[in-house]
Amino acid sequence: MPALIEAFFDPASSTYSYVVYEHDGGHCAIVDPVLDYDPAAGRTATVRADKIIAFVREHQLQVQWLLETHAHADHLSAAPYLRQELGGKIAIGQSISKVQGVFKTLFNLESEFPVDGSQFDHLFAPDESFRIGNLKATALHVPGHTPADMAYLIDGDVILVGDTLFMPDVGTARCDFPGGNANQMFVSIHKLLAFPASVRLYVCHDYPPTGRAPQCQSTVGEQRQSNIHIHDGIDEAAFVAMRTQRDAGLGMPTLLLPAIQVNVRAGNLPPAEENGVSYLKIPLNQL
Repeated sequence: MPALIEAFFDPASSTYSYVVYEHDGGHCAIVDPVLDYDPAAGRTATVRADKIIAFVREHQLQVQWLLETHAHADHLSAAPYLRQELGGKIAIGQSISKVQGVFKTLFNLESEFPVDGSQFDHLFAPDESFRIGNLKATALHVPGHTPADMAYLIDGDVILVGDTLFMPDVGTARCDFPGGNANQMFVSIHKLLAFPASVRLYVCHDYPPTGRAPQCQSTVGEQRQSNIHIHDGIDEAAFVAMRTQRDAGLGMPTLLLPAIQVNVRAGNLPPAEENGVSYLKIPLNQL
């Protein structure tokens, strides 16, 4: 039986989260869950995460994994909240340590903040195999957007691609964050597009052009034929030139500063200060 995929869209951040499962009553993984965050008020909420909880409970699923494709810059992770409510292990690629090192310096995080990924329950090595119940899965290292980006291959016919590919009419993710690299992105995308044409690809974001509703799924064949940035025939030099020029004109994501501070901690808030309140920092004139 093929993997079942349930998508949850957060319009505030244009993010897709997923529940991947084998059948009702079986095991599942939750991928890239979103914690609601109001930057004007500095308040978090669990509206989106609670929809995932309701689905998991309705289908009597047992959560094995809370999978992050990378340390997101556009939303806060709800993984700790979901682990508290449903169980499961929070996992990400082992290169998260590189991202933590960069942002520990940028945000001048507490001296005892470790940059070894130990905030997460599990760190995947490149091409590490794991299971979601009886579903076979592989953690694919696909750096470029960040050094730690992962994609998750499920049962050989589904890949959750994170922020590497978007829908064909949107293109590819930016590569100008610290540690990002357009040449690496080209290689990573071709690693994904080397799979059979029928393999289904599920994106982490959709920014649809006018007149199209948000969508989350394409195929390897569709991407190779019509992705506006990297269809067949686009070589590495052309892609890197396009990506570099395009990235130079992009503004920073609205939630980058709060999101990164939380997400390098596996979705946990910074330690509370002596008054019991957690605070986020804004480094001035650094980005």
